[in-house]
Amino acid sequence: MTQILLQAPQGGGTFQLVMLGGIILVFWFFMIRPQAKKAKEQKKFIDDIQKGDKVVTIAGIHGTVNKVNEDNTIQLEVSPGSYLKIEKSSISLEWSKTNPK
Repeated sequence: MTQILLQAPQGGGTFQLVMLGGIILVFWFFMIRPQAKKAKEQKKFIDDIQKGDKVVTIAGIHGTVNKVNEDNTIQLEVSPGSYLKIEKSSISLEWSKTNPK
């Protein structure tokens, strides 16, 4: 009577490991890296806010920075004579980016 021996193909584990590494690399390149870059640009923008900058808040309020306070707040002029005191972290982006000319 003959016996049939089953053997796993040689080198299959190495190929799977390389493919897994490739998938992780692609995921990092297309997902994590762009988000980190955007977060870095947002932090730089918030740190560089000055009086007169036109900004949009996370809530969608458009206004002009009237005063930058030392306690991470700004005074935002939303209409002539109307001011809001908001946190710097609530600034979403620069107004000109929402209304390109």
